[in-house]
Amino acid sequence: MGVIEAGNGYNNRQITPEESRIYDYFLHLVDRESTDSLIERFRRLFIEGNGSENVQVNQAFYKVVTSRAAEVDFPHIVNRCCHILINRWQLNIRSNDAIITLIHLFDSAPSPYGATGQRSRVIQRLRQLIKKFIATEQYGTLQRLATVLEQQVVSREELFKAPLGTLIRRYPYLYEHCLLGDESTQEQQHTIQRLQSQHQRQFEVDLSQYVLYQVRCAKAARQGKAQLDALQQRIQPATNPTLLTNYELAASVRHFTGKVNGGETYRDLAKGFHAQSSYRPLYGQFKKDLHQYLSESVDPAFAKQRFNQQLCNNLKSTFTDLDHQPLSDFLMVRTCGQLLNFLVVENSRKLNHFTFVDLVGNVGATATTGLLLKVVLLCTKVKPYLEKRLAILFSHYESTTQESVLWLVQVLENLNIAFSTNFGNANLSLVV
Repeated sequence: MGVIEAGNGYNNRQITPEESRIYDYFLHLVDRESTDSLIERFRRLFIEGNGSENVQVNQAFYKVVTSRAAEVDFPHIVNRCCHILINRWQLNIRSNDAIITLIHLFDSAPSPYGATGQRSRVIQRLRQLIKKFIATEQYGTLQRLATVLEQQVVSREELFKAPLGTLIRRYPYLYEHCLLGDESTQEQQHTIQRLQSQHQRQFEVDLSQYVLYQVRCAKAARQGKAQLDALQQRIQPATNPTLLTNYELAASVRHFTGKVNGGETYRDLAKGFHAQSSYRPLYGQFKKDLHQYLSESVDPAFAKQRFNQQLCNNLKSTFTDLDHQPLSDFLMVRTCGQLLNFLVVENSRKLNHFTFVDLVGNVGATATTGLLLKVVLLCTKVKPYLEKRLAILFSHYESTTQESVLWLVQVLENLNIAFSTNFGNANLSLVV
């Protein structure tokens, strides 16, 4: 089979012959054996330390586990072996259960050692390395993938007492940032993008069907209870596909598809601002206009307290030495990116997001999402940048119960609707 491609990130190093032999072992078998058989082979090798039927693979595995570089290399090796199987299995949706089982192998306790001497020491060393792997971000990414693939039916009360991380399946726009790492191969990226597209499409279908059902029920109700009862008996009810209440969902859909400031939709406002900016004003003037464009969406009572001044200061301090230069696409992208740092969070090392929490707490999740949507509609190139900022917060609060970060859940749900109605194919014109 040859040496596996190195990929990017950490894997830009030279892969050892021992690693290559282990990778080739799984690559050779993945198209030839059942998922159950491969899971058992993986369990025997990586969890139990019982080796395989292939002597050369056993020798290679022994060298990998006992090498001085094992502390650094082993997590990447086991992660790569997982993905050799996962990448192939994800081509068939019926193999989702196998992927979940593979990932959960690391949750189960291995059998007692049952070996003596040198073999016992190797197995103990393997257990130590697996324990370290479980603490890595690579395993965290695998766990999130399992959560995305699992379809658990739980009550609303149970859901809100569960960790935020269990909701990852609901937010396809977070997948690329939460399910891929620096080592991800192009094949893994394509797999996650495919999952993202599938789940985004399904949400848009579910949302459109729910809205249509509600509109038909409302129309029938106006004609009398008998008409409503007849309709509900004749058609299959559509359930609310969000974690918002029915009232909150209706308000959110109207907000992101209907008219907001000055009787225009968010798209109209962005188009108007674009037309104004197409004359290439000086950068300093553009920032002043941008401040007005954004502040119009914030409740004046809250904006006057401190937000307006903070927003003004942030824009003023952005590339001040270029204020007398004409506006360029580069400046547009960089400025909108800086704005999202200010409005949401800068990065995983600078996790200060007080402005974001303050906005949600004072103007609400829908209006805050609308503010973010204004930035993204103005400069669509920063949409992935916004998704990354929210993924940082999602990962930060991943183990926190949902009811403790309800403000973030509400923003994520609203953003699902905002993206579906402004960038997706959800047809919700009936409610406008």
